[in-house]
Amino acid sequence: MGDSKVETISRLAQWRIENFVGPCSYKKSDPFKVGIWNWHLSIEKNRYLYIRLFPEPSRVSKEQPAIARFVLRVSNAAAARRPYISPIHERLLRTSEDFVWPVDSNFHGRFIIDVEFLDLKIYPLNGGEPSSIWPSDGTMQSISTQSTLRCLSRMLDEGVHADVTINTADGTLRSHKSILSASSPVFQSMFHHNLKEKESSTIHIDDMSLEACMALLRYLYGTLKQDDFWKHRLSLLGAANKYDIVDLRDACEESLLEDINSGNVLGRLQEAWLYQLNKLKKGCLMYLFDFGKIYDVRDEINNFFRHADRELMLEMFQEVLTVWKPV
Repeated sequence: MGDSKVETISRLAQWRIENFVGPCSYKKSDPFKVGIWNWHLSIEKNRYLYIRLFPEPSRVSKEQPAIARFVLRVSNAAAARRPYISPIHERLLRTSEDFVWPVDSNFHGRFIIDVEFLDLKIYPLNGGEPSSIWPSDGTMQSISTQSTLRCLSRMLDEGVHADVTINTADGTLRSHKSILSASSPVFQSMFHHNLKEKESSTIHIDDMSLEACMALLRYLYGTLKQDDFWKHRLSLLGAANKYDIVDLRDACEESLLEDINSGNVLGRLQEAWLYQLNKLKKGCLMYLFDFGKIYDVRDEINNFFRHADRELMLEMFQEVLTVWKPV
């Protein structure tokens, strides 16, 4: 069946129903993957439109059942009517009977169902707290690696043999030339050649706050926590681009791609264009045009166009032509 496929990007899944008619009808989607599970959507018409979300039966769904926090949205394919949006649901999902959402609205023919996963946790079969599958700082490390990171953390926090001063927008930090040089060819060049930074042992990073610059140093020292990374992603992206820290730049791009939504997509698109992040730019354009979310930002788009680069506007127009199909 041509309309059983569900498209996914980031944490959003979208099912486009091309033909759903009759007083008593049923349709089930193909499996689609979000997180570590494969999922299905199904719809059934019997007075109400009943929408179900459930995992595909598998070893993973049996041994690591999912607690999903999500929002559903149903809208006409023509986008002429207001969408029908569910409350935020949080459910343990094991079978097709664990979640049913009755929609008291007359959707038929062509319409779209969106599922936005806000969080996915693994339900512990042997007790304990559920654990989110999305970014956490619970990465397993060897004892020797943990010991090394503790030493590096002490070097940074206590200034052990620190030999360079960093002046930020609102304060001063101490660091080590060897760590900075090993992490960034730009820093390495500062201390290798007879530049003012080598002579004075001082670096001016006036475009970062003290807190954001400390997050940058913690990344370079291998001790940055996930919450601090998320808080300072955009500042870290700017620093990664400025100081040619490729792995940090890639990590920021992947992170910004993970949680695109209608509230941040235009800002993310602008950042992607500014720093030439092709994956993030493609993801934002897909979200806006392939998934039809351009209608959700119609109030913000005029201001965006007033400040956007002309080449970016041209690329967006070309994307419109690619996905637009006359009815």
